[in-house]
Amino acid sequence: MDTKVLSSGIPYSNLPESYIRPESERPRLKEVVVCEDIPVIDLGLEDRSKVVQKIGLACKNYGFFQRLFTTGGTILDSFATLLTSICLNGLLIRLVSKSLGLEKDYIRKTSGEQGQHMAVNYYPPCPEPELTYGLPAHTDPNTLTILLQDTQVAGLQVLKEGKWIAVNPQPNAFVINIGDQLQALSNGRYKSVWHRAVVNSDKARMSVASFLCPCDDALISASKSLVEDGSDAVYRDFTYPEYYKKFWSRNLDQEHCLELFKN
Repeated sequence: MDTKVLSSGIPYSNLPESYIRPESERPRLKEVVVCEDIPVIDLGLEDRSKVVQKIGLACKNYGFFQRLFTTGGTILDSFATLLTSICLNGLLIRLVSKSLGLEKDYIRKTSGEQGQHMAVNYYPPCPEPELTYGLPAHTDPNTLTILLQDTQVAGLQVLKEGKWIAVNPQPNAFVINIGDQLQALSNGRYKSVWHRAVVNSDKARMSVASFLCPCDDALISASKSLVEDGSDAVYRDFTYPEYYKKFWSRNLDQEHCLELFKN
């Protein structure tokens, strides 16, 4: 898969030709709207601000990886502990289930023993950010994504009503993105978020993301209660490995992969 990304970690003084997007596919950063009022939900987790501040401190420095892995894993452990409180204990998933009128443990039981994967991304300064991306537009193939943004740069943009919106970092907060599995499980009532990562001309940017994923043998299927009112099931049943393989066999910015699983 050719993702055409600028995320090798190498700072360039001139943008390599291979990273330059065709004119019709460029980010058009001057047209992006800045969103200052992203909804913030307080989950009431103790000491979350201290943990997020500690992680954010590491993200500010070019020596992020060195600090992260030479401090006895303290930052990673704290991050994992906080995410466990949010995700693996099922808080967010239970709230989503209830919002759909389902039993609070429906999505958790359907998804099985969910996996949690972490990614650390580094985007170096880009000499011509109007010509390329850190990551092009895409949805995430998993259930939920929990993102810790760099506090210095609004590198995350989401698509809303046909317009790209820059998500300003919030102090002591995570960004929660809905993924493709939740769109399928909710029979399309929740939509996975189209988003992209842009680069900055003078600042490097770090981000840490955790991806909540169904277990391999879970059957992704909409609840009967979501289709018993006469609505059809939008997507056929599938397993997460089946979807994941199809997702990564394509370019990120192609049509939504879920379109290939429609009934």
